[in-house]
Amino acid sequence: MPASATKSLRVAVLADSDTRWKWGALTAERLTPAAAEVRLDGYLLRGRATPTARQLKEVGVRADSLREVTGVEFLREMSEASYDVLVLALVGGGVQAMLHGLRAAWGSGKRPVVVTGYVGVVYEKLTDGLLLRHGADLVLANSRDDADRFRAVYEGVGADASAVTEVALPFLGGTPYTGEHEPYTVVFAAQPSVPDNRRDRTYLLNRLIEHARKHPEREVLLKLRSKPGEHTTHIEELPYQKLAQGTDLPPNFRLVYGHMGEVLDRTDLLVTVSSTAALEALHRRIPTAVLTDLGVREALGNHHFTGSGCLASWEQLDAGHRPVPDEEWVARQGVAAGDTSSGGGSYATAFDAARERIAKLLDRPGGLPPLTPYYTPETAPGYLPGILARHHLGPDGVPLPGAPAADKAPGPVRQIVRRAARGAYRHGVQRVAPVIRRMGEL
Repeated sequence: MPASATKSLRVAVLADSDTRWKWGALTAERLTPAAAEVRLDGYLLRGRATPTARQLKEVGVRADSLREVTGVEFLREMSEASYDVLVLALVGGGVQAMLHGLRAAWGSGKRPVVVTGYVGVVYEKLTDGLLLRHGADLVLANSRDDADRFRAVYEGVGADASAVTEVALPFLGGTPYTGEHEPYTVVFAAQPSVPDNRRDRTYLLNRLIEHARKHPEREVLLKLRSKPGEHTTHIEELPYQKLAQGTDLPPNFRLVYGHMGEVLDRTDLLVTVSSTAALEALHRRIPTAVLTDLGVREALGNHHFTGSGCLASWEQLDAGHRPVPDEEWVARQGVAAGDTSSGGGSYATAFDAARERIAKLLDRPGGLPPLTPYYTPETAPGYLPGILARHHLGPDGVPLPGAPAADKAPGPVRQIVRRAARGAYRHGVQRVAPVIRRMGEL
């Protein structure tokens, strides 16, 4: 057994939203051997989607330490701290910037194993996102299908594809579905940016309300990701709670927050456009419907579920249809629907290969070589500098002069200014931007 399987391990997770913190922290737990004593330090990248205390509590993931940092502060911390594993749970551009910043900070010295990946279904910007993540020691693929696609992209541009490692979504599990509840419960899993316009979101809300009216014996829940003013992984310009204001809601219709796993515990039919919640439900064998009302389109992400057997319309659901998933499709997506228990079977072993790989890298004689991202000032001189500059880094990955990097927690005045700036940004996203778009359509 490698020494890294039993020794004390220090793990760091850098995340830029509530969803990615959940993915990063749970992934870190799955990547470390059960026999090892693990210290988990969380870092939240300061920005528009930095999680609130409520969001962090809802995620329900504990860390030994958790604090908010700028990108430059994080790089400084990594140059001084000694970690075994680092999980970058960021948007693609953030991963690329940190890879270059870490390469500059660490040089050829001792460094941890760097891991990155995706929070859920990868249905857009596949090539762009993958190349921005290239350079990490492990690029995690949540399914066999994703692993094949990831390798094909890397090999197609002449990049090293050896980092691609098949795992599974770390937050699957929970109690398997055994039959209908009393009352029968239909849950619509809302998404912050899908669909992205008032007309379509109002349509979906009205169909959900109408379903509740047609089935008064059912409980119909609208599962919301965030409260107004909070941000998640994606910008939510038109929160459903605002669209529902002033609407005469039937008594069996409710808006709910909370941990998705807890909501799924009482779900008899999960309905969504393309949320990762569909995979969580399928894993538990909960009947799952991916809506076709607005078309099956790449822009919606529901095209990912082609062949799943889950595509359905509200008309069909109103009439009592319950989709039956295609077993082969489900298996290729890394959803162990045949084994909903996390204590055995394929899902329990989904991270074994990744753990083995990390153990070998930690035990590598002479340590790990410097990080080598695909994008460099030579291969992408018109693209990379802009990505790095957004994180206050120069083309060489070194922090630019004047980059924000406080050495202590912000004082009261700075906190007030930061809250005001975030409030102005969110007001612009949720109020001003839609008005400007409507004016442009006149």
